[in-house]
Amino acid sequence: MPTTGRAAAVRVHTAHRRSASSTQWLQRQLNDPYVAEARRLGYRSRAAFKLLELDDRFRILKPGGRVVDLGAAPGGWSQVAAARTKAERGEGRVVAIDVLPMDPVAGATILQADFLSETAPAAIKAALGGPADVVLSDMAAPATGHASTDHVRIVALAEAAYAFAKEVLAEGGSFVAKVFQGGTERSLLEALRRDFETVRHAKPPASRAESAEVYVVALGFRGCAKPAAGT
Repeated sequence: MPTTGRAAAVRVHTAHRRSASSTQWLQRQLNDPYVAEARRLGYRSRAAFKLLELDDRFRILKPGGRVVDLGAAPGGWSQVAAARTKAERGEGRVVAIDVLPMDPVAGATILQADFLSETAPAAIKAALGGPADVVLSDMAAPATGHASTDHVRIVALAEAAYAFAKEVLAEGGSFVAKVFQGGTERSLLEALRRDFETVRHAKPPASRAESAEVYVVALGFRGCAKPAAGT
């Protein structure tokens, strides 16, 4: 966790035309040590620390590795992936995709496209130039405020991410995807347990305590079974 001094908490008063929820969000941002540390270290967002903490725990990112970052904007995870694979030095490769525009990230190829479009998988594969060692998904649909609906929508994104990951992951590769508390859907979890040596759920310290998000981390991809001859 970022080391910070005991600075006095900043209080934000509700201003004209600013809603109470916006005021609460701004106050939380101003008093969040991860936000301050991200700014100090040059990360695009506090989310960078989630990947740093997951990687410190599970050793996902390795020098020279190929990484796909799904739902990458504004680019914090891509920055971490590029640094830890040494892609920013030309040793690894990071391909980042998001429907939103992103500023360049040293060592990363950025694609502005909807991952769920028909053309996106081929574009990612072309940019990757070979099998991926890691597929990351921090994708999330806009929250509706209805817990069960939000859960279904984010799991659907995780399932889409894994359907793609199966096509590109090298044997021994890793898959990380955001889901919500309540667990990964049974069908996805069963597929991951079948296809990987190790599957865990993790909530990194940088994930806000009040947030429902957790991450499913799958390590040691076994590779897809080859179809039998004549089928």
